[in-house]
Amino acid sequence: MAADTWLVVGLGNPGEKYAKNRHNVGQFVVDELAKRLGASFSRHNKANARTAEGRTAPGGPKLVLAKSNGYMNTSGGPVSQLVDYYGIDVDHVVVVHDELDLPFDTLKLKVGGGHGGHNGLRDISAALGDPGYLRVRVGVGRPPGRQDAADFVLKDFAGSEREVLPVLVGDAADAVELIASEGMQAAQLRVHTAAGA
Repeated sequence: MAADTWLVVGLGNPGEKYAKNRHNVGQFVVDELAKRLGASFSRHNKANARTAEGRTAPGGPKLVLAKSNGYMNTSGGPVSQLVDYYGIDVDHVVVVHDELDLPFDTLKLKVGGGHGGHNGLRDISAALGDPGYLRVRVGVGRPPGRQDAADFVLKDFAGSEREVLPVLVGDAADAVELIASEGMQAAQLRVHTAAGA
């Protein structure tokens, strides 16, 4: 596969019940990217996932966008299948996911690291045998009071959050495009500087 091909995985759970949950914000981002590419998702022949493909611009990098057909904690199998199918190196795998440890409406880009209790990341790292893939961490904030974190991420965004959400999703999609076109370091510099980080 060409060196300009990137696998971009939006984490989430399948089905209408989960469609608007905080845990599915990664899928919101790949949906936005698909819209920009003029591409639509369809079932992949060799992986338990739906994919959409396109180039960010004529002659620009190719994005393979993916959403698993299974639940968050089984994300690793489909990601591994897609990596094998497209022959993509781990440093060209971008996983977009919700992040409790960042305030809502915050983005951070990261290379490798632990899973921080995120079951989707845990399963992907185990399936790939290498945690060195790239992450676009989309802040959803901590649960209020004593609410359990698992319950919090499986709830829909609050009304006030939904007003800002399209901008956050757009910023995350911009970050993915930056990673693919300019590389991770340049993208981090742009995104983190813009956030005042």
